[in-house]
Amino acid sequence: MNEIQATGPKAHRGGMILTFGILGIFCCLIFGILAWVMGGGDLKEMAEGRMDPSGEGLTKAGKILGIIGCVLAILGLVIGIVAGGLGALSGLRGALN
Repeated sequence: MNEIQATGPKAHRGGMILTFGILGIFCCLIFGILAWVMGGGDLKEMAEGRMDPSGEGLTKAGKILGIIGCVLAILGLVIGIVAGGLGALSGLRGALN
C-alpha cells in the first residue's frame, strides 16, 4: 500500500536569511532584497504552522537587516545621483564663467 506519512513542518532557513541580511548591508543590494522577501515568507509560514518556528528570531533579524540594507543602498544611490548632479552643475557653472 502507498501510505503518505506526515513529515511535520518544513525546516527553517533562519541562518541563511540572517546571512543574506548581513550581506545585504555590507555587500550587495540583491542579498538585502532576498533576505526581506524570504524572511517575510518564512515568518508567514511559521505563523501558519507550516515551518519550524525555532528559527523565528534569526529570520526576523535577517529580514530587518535586509530592510536596512535596502534602505542604505537606496539612500546611497540617491546621494550619488544628487552629488553627481551637483558636480555636473558646478562644472557647467565653471565653464560658463
